[in-house]
Amino acid sequence: MPKLTHNEKSFLLDGKETLILSGAMHYFRTVPEYWEDRLLKLKECGLNTVETYVAWNIHEPEEGQFVFEGIADIERFIKTAEKVGLHVIVRPGPYICAEWEFGGFPYWLMTVPNIKLRCFNKPYLEKVDAYFDELFKRLNPLLSSNGGPIIAIQIENEYGSFGNDQKYLQHMRDSIQKRVRDELLFTSDGPLPSMLHGGMIENVLETVNFGSRTEEAFDELKKLQPNAPLMCMEFWHGWFDHWGEEHHTRSADSVVETLEDMLKRNGSVNFYMAHGGTNFGFYNGANHNEEIYQPTVTSYDYDGLLTESGDVTDKFFEVRKTFEKYVDLPERKLPVPTPKKQYGEVQLTESVALLDSFEQLSTPQKSEAPLTMEEYGQGYGFIVYETIIKGAYGKQRLTVQDVHDRGQVYVNGEYVGLVDRISGKSSLDVDITEDETKLQIIVENMGRINYGPFLVDFKGITEGVRLNNQFLFDWTVYPLPLNDVSQLSFSNAETKENHPHFHRGTLTIDEVADTFIDMSKWTKGVVFVNGHNLGRYWEIGPQQTLYVPAPFLQKGDNEIIIFELHKHEQAVCFVDKPVLG
Repeated sequence: MPKLTHNEKSFLLDGKETLILSGAMHYFRTVPEYWEDRLLKLKECGLNTVETYVAWNIHEPEEGQFVFEGIADIERFIKTAEKVGLHVIVRPGPYICAEWEFGGFPYWLMTVPNIKLRCFNKPYLEKVDAYFDELFKRLNPLLSSNGGPIIAIQIENEYGSFGNDQKYLQHMRDSIQKRVRDELLFTSDGPLPSMLHGGMIENVLETVNFGSRTEEAFDELKKLQPNAPLMCMEFWHGWFDHWGEEHHTRSADSVVETLEDMLKRNGSVNFYMAHGGTNFGFYNGANHNEEIYQPTVTSYDYDGLLTESGDVTDKFFEVRKTFEKYVDLPERKLPVPTPKKQYGEVQLTESVALLDSFEQLSTPQKSEAPLTMEEYGQGYGFIVYETIIKGAYGKQRLTVQDVHDRGQVYVNGEYVGLVDRISGKSSLDVDITEDETKLQIIVENMGRINYGPFLVDFKGITEGVRLNNQFLFDWTVYPLPLNDVSQLSFSNAETKENHPHFHRGTLTIDEVADTFIDMSKWTKGVVFVNGHNLGRYWEIGPQQTLYVPAPFLQKGDNEIIIFELHKHEQAVCFVDKPVLG
């Protein structure tokens, strides 16, 4: 495979001047059965390269337990890109942001004694090196110097937006350099001078990330790096959504205008995202702007060149037309669109309450004070804290001090209210009238922060629970990662509003196709299809449907389980189009 180098004006593939026309697609956001379809479509858009982050947390979910199969099979993804004729840019982190849970870091890093992330900290670097040993063992045969399709590798990720530890950046450069020898290494940073300057490393190519104002961004980059070609490593031609916002879109005309500005200056480009995909399971990230915690929705559609379900967009065709002005492209041969089906309504005939299901879902743990989810060895999902209050105290102010992220509170089995991080509400008035009162708090981890100064984001109850000023002790805790819901004991019992229940029904089909489950009549929760966690839904939107890829389904009967926290419905509908706003 060609080797990528550069002179002061252009990238060179085996010595020939080349524009890098790349698109981002994350293997961990698309089911493996669809990798080839999506990659072929990106090639038919006129791209010659695909870029992917590498998510540490899916490859090492627990320390020392490495996963490189299924949706985590990065080797297969890169080989598939090579098969369809695309070069590959890899961004291995260890931090990736990506609106992905904890910026790609595995949750267990937070439990390592004396660790400090993204700096020259020995405990942190030891964990990174152990991970890189496993990762690069798999990437090495795929490097261009070994005949593979990988032409460039990123060092860290937008470090100038976080810190200024040059010793750390140099260590990361040297750590990757010794593993890949003479492959092209680069960094990428936002367009502000402080970001570019803070993220640059000696002897490493710097690229810049932006969505508009090409001239300003490229001029700033050229000022700091005069003897290298221009590249926008993240062209933000769309955007992601937080819960409670409108769905973000950007017109094709606006995108093409900025793209033309880049190409006229001989600038290479990587579309972020070309194909966004889905934050399946509990892997969505969150932002924190110093005032409010903002979790990201399940869909990572991003208003990309391809939709979440892999369909081409108007933007796709306009981008290809623009490329045709600058490079020779073969006749377009798009794959057939993946079929979509409207399966209609499914009755949910069985239910079981969460608070009656601890035996099937959890192993209880004891602690004097309520600890964080991480301290109980749990990464994702929900957690229930339970204690007995002894004494009929009467009217009290119950405070859950620093809940991360959303807690439903029950006194003697009755719902008394919500405490949550988004609204900032941490206290409720309760009436303690019995000699013994059972207090239960169901806390949802809604995604760890993936960007900015508040990256270390412990989940659960992070400080304590008190009545007035008296802290409560002696807790029984039920971790609920919900990574296996097959042991639940369903029945036809009635449900109760504001009490979380699992609801089960059967979708029977003759033909397997992509579909979307319409959650617009439900309130908040999670959906499982044949054991696959599709992700979260929430009535506040903008997302109203969840994408169900055909490989999650089978001919005949399919088990549908909805874990609803508040308002319970009797049926759910499968439709053939998404509703994102």
